[in-house]
Amino acid sequence: MRESVASAAVASDGVVELRIPSRAEWVGVARLAVAGIASRLQFSIDDIEDLKLAVAEACTNCIQHATGSDAIIIACRILPDRLTISVTDHGRGTSPEALAPKRPGDQQVGGLGVFLIRSLMDEVEYEVDPQTGTCLRMTKYLRS
Repeated sequence: MRESVASAAVASDGVVELRIPSRAEWVGVARLAVAGIASRLQFSIDDIEDLKLAVAEACTNCIQHATGSDAIIIACRILPDRLTISVTDHGRGTSPEALAPKRPGDQQVGGLGVFLIRSLMDEVEYEVDPQTGTCLRMTKYLRS
C-alpha cells in the first residue's frame, strides 16, 4: 500500500491549497506552510505564531473528531489586508453544538482547541454537516 503524502497547489485567484493525511505527524507540515505564506504577506512574528497554533488546533480537531476522513485540506486565501484559512475534513462526528461559542461558567470537557482558535483569530466560522464533514474558516487581518 502506497503512503499518501502532502500535496500543494496555487490557484490563480490567490489560494494556496495543501492536502495532508489525517494523521498527527503531518500537522507540522500544515503549520510550516501557513507560516511561510503569512511571512510572505508581512504578518508580524506574533501573528504568524497565532496562525500556526490555530491551524495546528484545527487540524488536530479534524484528526480527533472526523471519523472516516483520510485527508485534511488547508486552503489559504490571500487578500491584500488578510489571510483566510479554511481547514476541511470529509469525515463524520462533529456536531454544530460542539463548535458553538461557550458562555463563561459553562461546564464542558474538551473544547480548548476551539476556544484557542477563537481567541487567536479575528474571525472564525464553521460549516458543519455530520454526514459530509466540517469546514472551519479562520481570518487574520494584517495590522498596519
